[in-house]
Amino acid sequence: MNPLLSVKGTIAVGFVLALAVAFGLGNGFNGMNSVIWLHVLAGVAWIGLLYYFNFIQVPGVGQALAEKDSGGPGPAAINKYIAPPALLWFRMAAAVTWLTGLGGLAQLGGGMNGIISAFTFTNGMAVIGLGAWLGTIMLFNVWVLIWPNQKKILGLDGKTHDAGTIASAKKIALLASRTNTALSVPMLLCMVGYAHGLMF
Repeated sequence: MNPLLSVKGTIAVGFVLALAVAFGLGNGFNGMNSVIWLHVLAGVAWIGLLYYFNFIQVPGVGQALAEKDSGGPGPAAINKYIAPPALLWFRMAAAVTWLTGLGGLAQLGGGMNGIISAFTFTNGMAVIGLGAWLGTIMLFNVWVLIWPNQKKILGLDGKTHDAGTIASAKKIALLASRTNTALSVPMLLCMVGYAHGLMF
């Protein structure tokens, strides 16, 4: 069976190839590069889904709603079959990105001192610290603003909400998501900048 015909098989192939590269061209994985690699991998999933929601799904749902009364499909398929699993991946990727980021900061700065140095912009960790703060704000937005409101919008909280509550939830979730999209640009600049010696 071709492993590329399933998502799990495709992911497994990716990990096998990464291990082949790590051991074939280097000395394998150590604790530091494993944490950073997982941080980047989870971050790509998080930001990729953030961009998908903002650039593809939100406009697509808007168009589907606009065409619903003229024979269009409406947003039901997206809201029922695509949004819930995409939001699950989004939340988990955000959490794993942030947690592995903390792990990376700890390894960079010798434990808790690395985390404190980053979040207080000291000991040469101002650039990565700013990226960590931006990522923390983005994580807060995902778990405290976007997810609770998406549960209301999609009816995943098991409650029935009136139109006013849904409209308010849509506005909060959209603005938090757009804030994260805007913050992702300088956040990525800080992360790449620190890793490649770009001190601003």
